[in-house]
Amino acid sequence: METKMIWGNLASKDLKATRDFYTKLGFEFNGQHSTEDDVSFKFGNNKFIINFFTKKRLQDEANGAIGNWESQSEVIFSLSAQTREDVDKWREKVVEAGGKICSEPQNYEIGYTFCFADPDGHKFNVLYWPGM
Repeated sequence: METKMIWGNLASKDLKATRDFYTKLGFEFNGQHSTEDDVSFKFGNNKFIINFFTKKRLQDEANGAIGNWESQSEVIFSLSAQTREDVDKWREKVVEAGGKICSEPQNYEIGYTFCFADPDGHKFNVLYWPGM
């Protein structure tokens, strides 16, 4: 059996702040899947979709509690950078958009990376990895 598509669903305390943050970072707004209870963005060349729902709506759809993402990591999405310099540019862009830097840019094995959190505390790392 093969799946047709995969996407992520995360909770947001403030959908306007979420929309503003990801718009400032330059991600493509997925307006066809956005309402007053959710906002959606496309990430990367393959247009991976992450939907952000109000916490109540996501809890209702999951039929139960969702994780405590503010103090724990439920998942960390990785964003691929083209160069080490792009990693540094991403860091500056995240700060300007209001994100929190969780770890400063640093060498990691043969790559270079840093980690940030969006206004809701969802974590992403930006990674340059030669050949990827």
